[in-house]
This record gives sequence, C-alpha cells and structure tokens, in this order.
Amino acid sequence: MSRSLHRMRRIDRALAVGALACLVVIVLASCGGGGNPLGNPPVVDNPSGVTGQKLSFVYFQKCIDPIFNAQLPITVNGVTSINSCAGSGCHENTNGTGGALRVIASATEVDLSNAANTPDVIRTTDMYKNYYSALGVTIPSSPAQSRLLTKPQVEGVLHGGGLIFDDPQDPNVLRLQYWINRPAPPGQDEFSAAVASTMFTPPDPATGTCNPP
Repeated sequence: MSRSLHRMRRIDRALAVGALACLVVIVLASCGGGGNPLGNPPVVDNPSGVTGQKLSFVYFQKCIDPIFNAQLPITVNGVTSINSCAGSGCHENTNGTGGALRVIASATEVDLSNAANTPDVIRTTDMYKNYYSALGVTIPSSPAQSRLLTKPQVEGVLHGGGLIFDDPQDPNVLRLQYWINRPAPPGQDEFSAAVASTMFTPPDPATGTCNPP
C-alpha cells in the first residue's frame, strides 16, 4: 500500500472523529446546554445549606464539661484504674491520643452575666473550644448515634480508652443524654436563655442544679 493511500486514510479517520465530536457537542447542547457542554460551567450554583439545631452552651459548661475532668473508673482488658477523659494520653488537647474529642482541662466557666462576653467573645474561649469539640462527636436529638456516648459505653464501637460507663443509669450518662436530647428550636442559638432555663432546677442556670439531678 502506497504512502499516499495511508495518508489519505489517516485524514479520513481524523475527519470522521472530528465530525463525531461536533455531533456530540450539538446533541448535548440541545439538551439544555449552551456554550461548551464538555467544559466547566462559569458559575457553580450550590444549594443553600441547612442550619442544624444547636445544643445548649450554658448547660454544657455547667453540667457536661465537668464530666470530662472528673476522676472516673476506666476498665481496659478487665483491669480498672482511675483517670479523667481530659487526662494526658486520653482526650487532653495537647498530648492526648483520643481521636476527634479534644479537651482543654484548664478551661474555665464563662461568666454569661457579663455583658462584655458577647457570643463572638465566648466563641474564642477555651470552654467554647471544648463545647465545639464535643459537638463533633454528637448528633443532636440522637444520643444512641452520638459517639460522645457510645464510645465510653463501648456500644457498637471500639473505644481505646476502655469502658467508662458500665451502668446506663450512671448520672453522667443521663446528663449526656439529656443535653443531646434537648437542642434549641430552629432559629435559636447555643446561648438561648429560654432553652437553658428549662434545663436547671430551679430554672436559673446561675443558681439552679443540672437536670437530671
């Protein structure tokens, strides 16, 4: 076969491929395209996000954060010792090896009665960092799916720190469940005084005790 014949066949194939590409472009454009349907659109229109409900920061700092610092019995491979969730080697913020939950043990309670402590100020505090970290292992209204509860109870998930709560009626378990089960209504933030007041007896976060007792 001569070189000229080979060359003519290559040209024919190239023309055929080009024609097919043009046909694909035309067909895709006819499906509502416009411009080059094989390229990226000039603007990506992402749907609006949905804002989730917030868990109470007020209740967290008075009733949940202390659990992280409490000295608790921990059972690993049948051996029980005493430690805290915020202890070094567990969930301590700097040296802990405890995964997503990070706790700053030295975090102090924020004075919510001080007008200078606006939401923006509170969100820069160590206590809020603990709160935010706890949210990362929590699903509002779903304690049974929240690793903040399932891991220390070793319920369907491994916990390198061992079994912390072997009694489902442990007061700490009940408080964790209570907090997770009571998100603020849509549109209210984590500082909602109306929500917080219902979580204490008497209904005053400053003087009341944590529900459940």
